[in-house]
Amino acid sequence: MKTIHTNEAPAAIGPYSQGVIVDKLFFSSGQIPLTASGEMVTGDVKEQTHQVFKNLQAVLKEAGASLETVIKATVFIKSMNDFSSINEVYGEYFSSHKPARSCVEVARLPKDALVEIEVVALVK
Repeated sequence: MKTIHTNEAPAAIGPYSQGVIVDKLFFSSGQIPLTASGEMVTGDVKEQTHQVFKNLQAVLKEAGASLETVIKATVFIKSMNDFSSINEVYGEYFSSHKPARSCVEVARLPKDALVEIEVVALVK
C-alpha cells in the first residue's frame, strides 16, 4: 500500500490519509468543499461541488489517476433536494466517461458540508 498526499488538496482533518493506492487501484478519502489551505467554501451546493471536484482532481493526479480512470464514485449529500444541482455539476466532470455511482442522503457531513464525494480509480 502507498499513502497519497498532495498540498493541492486539503489535508486530512483526522487520523486518515487523502487516499491509498493498493496494486493498481486508488481509494480516495471523502473530499468535502475545503480549499487546499483548509478554508470551507460557504457558497451554494454547486460551488461546494466544484470545490470537491477540484480536490478530487488533485488527489487523483498525485496518485497517477484521473477522473477518466474513476471506476466508482460515492456521493454523500446533506439533502436530496440538492440532488439535481449536484448532478448538474457532476455531469460537467463526468460527461463522456460515466463511472458507477451511489448517492446517499446523510444526516450530517464534516464541517457541515453540503456534499462529500469519494472515488475508486484505476492508476495508470
